[in-house]
Amino acid sequence: MKKPFLLLAGQSPGLFLVLGTLLLSGCPEQSETRVDDQGASYSAYDWQLPENIPLPREPADNPMTEEKFQLGRHLFYDKRLSVNGTISCSSCHHQDKAFSDGVARPAGATGTLHPRNSQALVNVAWYNTLTWGNPVLSTIEQQIMLPLFGDDPIEHGINGANSEQILMNLQSDPVYAPLFAAAFPEQDEPLFGDTAYSNIVKSLASFLRGLASFNSPFDRNELSASAKRGSALFNGEKLECFHCHGTYNFSDATVDRHTSYIEAQFHNNGLYNIDGLGGYPEPNTGRYELTGTAHHMGQFRAPSLRNVALSAPYNHDGSVETLEQVIRNYAAGGRNITSGPNTGDGRMSPYKDSFIVSFSISDSEIADVVAFLESLTDEEFINNPRFSNPWTESSPQDSAP
Repeated sequence: MKKPFLLLAGQSPGLFLVLGTLLLSGCPEQSETRVDDQGASYSAYDWQLPENIPLPREPADNPMTEEKFQLGRHLFYDKRLSVNGTISCSSCHHQDKAFSDGVARPAGATGTLHPRNSQALVNVAWYNTLTWGNPVLSTIEQQIMLPLFGDDPIEHGINGANSEQILMNLQSDPVYAPLFAAAFPEQDEPLFGDTAYSNIVKSLASFLRGLASFNSPFDRNELSASAKRGSALFNGEKLECFHCHGTYNFSDATVDRHTSYIEAQFHNNGLYNIDGLGGYPEPNTGRYELTGTAHHMGQFRAPSLRNVALSAPYNHDGSVETLEQVIRNYAAGGRNITSGPNTGDGRMSPYKDSFIVSFSISDSEIADVVAFLESLTDEEFINNPRFSNPWTESSPQDSAP
């Protein structure tokens, strides 16, 4: 895969590497005892989280602020941040679909189809890796570089030939100057200086980091009888869903400020076996694409299941249309494709995860598991005006699909 164009004048090469968690320690007085939690309970940003949810990590070079969140919100919905003014981030990430897009594979600004399904942007601040299959993309700032500046595939299509004009389009809008100034008060020219694109990336990352969803019926303990039965199945050893979709974020790729270490987890769920040797169709070979290690073939990160009922179609390539079909694939121990270019029996893949084993399940039990998954839908999240398009309907920035 080609490397994205990096337009970050005046910045060091390590700008988008994680520099560590914010450390805030106090100097206790002699008469009292304090516990220094290394900043685990402090943030300048109001995360609006339930008490049982730990704060996510914040990069030391991009701590959360409300001002950066609001600037990022404007940029997220602005089509001018693309080569031809046809797409914004929100073109592939719709709020009513938990910031997924409802199609198997989205198209970029030039019409190029992306090889993978648009993931829902739910609680991305709590992931230890970003994207479906890249084990080294560990910050949102790093990930944002790919859709903005990448050329394989082209998404926003920003490059050396058009980046100046795209930036001038943003600079000409009087809305942006005060937003940039408020978000980066330590800079003299945050919109017109050499750090403009760096500031765009940091603001977009702040908006995405702030997309928190923890107010579903599950969180409020308001499960129906069917959802309760589905929860028992989901968390039982018969289905074993919880091994890859555990924790408060329903993903084994979850980290927070209390996490000292977690190994990046990727899984092969037996979707393909096109050559009888466990092969996946190009270019969607998962972690194998980056490592070239045979047993990494078809391994992808387990996404959070929060709001999963809104983010169909499913799996890394959007090839499974419904939650019922997802469950039936797991019940079969993988997917057997009997015709077409991807013919092959994924159930027999030598690289399939050890937890993907067949199990018997009735139609009513499938309905119960689906009811449980539907209980993870957060209606407040998909209707929260803080996350919505800030531009008026009559403005050219409006990116409603």
